[in-house]
Amino acid sequence: MRARPAVTNRGRHPTVLIAAGFGAAVLAGTLLLTTPLATTDGEPAPWLTALFTATSAVCVTGLVVVDTETHWSVFGEVVIMLLIKAGGLGIMTLATLITVIVSGRLGLRARLSAQFETKSVVASGLRHVVVKVVAFSLVCEAVVAVVLTTRFVTGYDEPLGRAAYLGVFHAVSAFNNAGFALWSDNLMRFVTDPWICLTIAGAVIVGGLGFPVVFELLRTWRHPRRWSLLTRITVGMSTVLIGGATLAFLTTEWRNPATMGPLDDSGKLLAAFFTAVMPRSGGFNTLDLSQMNPSSWLLTDVLMFIGGGSAGTAGGIKVTTFGFLLFIVWSELRGENHVNIGHRRLPAATQRQALSISLLGVALVTASCWLMLIITPHSFDRVLFEVISAFATNGLSTGITADTSLAGHVLLSLLMFIGRIGPLTLGSALALKQRTRRYELPEERVILG
Repeated sequence: MRARPAVTNRGRHPTVLIAAGFGAAVLAGTLLLTTPLATTDGEPAPWLTALFTATSAVCVTGLVVVDTETHWSVFGEVVIMLLIKAGGLGIMTLATLITVIVSGRLGLRARLSAQFETKSVVASGLRHVVVKVVAFSLVCEAVVAVVLTTRFVTGYDEPLGRAAYLGVFHAVSAFNNAGFALWSDNLMRFVTDPWICLTIAGAVIVGGLGFPVVFELLRTWRHPRRWSLLTRITVGMSTVLIGGATLAFLTTEWRNPATMGPLDDSGKLLAAFFTAVMPRSGGFNTLDLSQMNPSSWLLTDVLMFIGGGSAGTAGGIKVTTFGFLLFIVWSELRGENHVNIGHRRLPAATQRQALSISLLGVALVTASCWLMLIITPHSFDRVLFEVISAFATNGLSTGITADTSLAGHVLLSLLMFIGRIGPLTLGSALALKQRTRRYELPEERVILG
């Protein structure tokens, strides 16, 4: 009997389902934002404006081509907030939760899809993991919303209803690292307000750590020696990057009359800390980024490209990837055969994945910058800033997003989508399966460098 040809289930691969889920959310958001109800003037928004905004919201980026405060109505803002929430949790995670609630059962396909999205190691406990992720995010957003609402009422004389609306919107935006704000100047008016800045910065940090790290910290925060390698690298690298960036921004912007210059010492420290946290993928700003020194732009580029923690709401190549690369380089410089971190050895597959993610990110940013320089009149430093912000789903901008051509808007939308899905996820969605070599070739040493 002849063997039947293998059937490729391309539509059933988890990575394809994830990409399709995010694409469907973008499409739904685009359709809702093109309705007359979504704009303040009652006129349907241009489809490209709606598409860009929906992509930015679902991919929790925060880049905008129109002023959120004046262009979108309350209905439009609520749509954006719901898209942020859906994108932050992950379309597949939400689908898994709905499956659990409706049927009480979890099929193998849904289990694999949600496991891929939440980066859960063991599929058997996935139902519990998904419920914990959703519950934890709702609790965090509720706490942030209460603090912000109280501050808006007591410090800025906002009516309770308006204050609650502002509190909920910015709590969702902050925890999901989206960067959308309901003021034309983003959060610049609150640059010296620690209640607003520290609350939002804390939400960005917690949301960007990654759910596996957060849950482990909640269980074992008193016993750092019990932390896993993922938690140690994430917490350690995040602390170093935020602390180092705070000192760097203080140094470069201390005397800048357009940014930190007019602030007192405590205000400068708060602004520097907030500015150091936001490149993790937060996207908010309390300083005028367009007036920053080029050295601050370059530092922000690096921080945005690195991003936040794995399996969280942050973008970038992730601090774990960057941390692993540092240890790989250090082990190579010492001539060691294996990469050891503490009392653990880093698997070769993880090393290859870290290198692949980084190089794919560099290649994508480089190619996108080249295209953007062709189709837009802006300078290289501003284009590089914009491209990295889109790829890292960050949302910070030097102010050129709206002035970019239509082709530039399409390119940035694609970058945001790819950045949210992830280079390796998108690549594996195309390949769909791993190919195992059934033999090994002879080894040959070559000279590098």
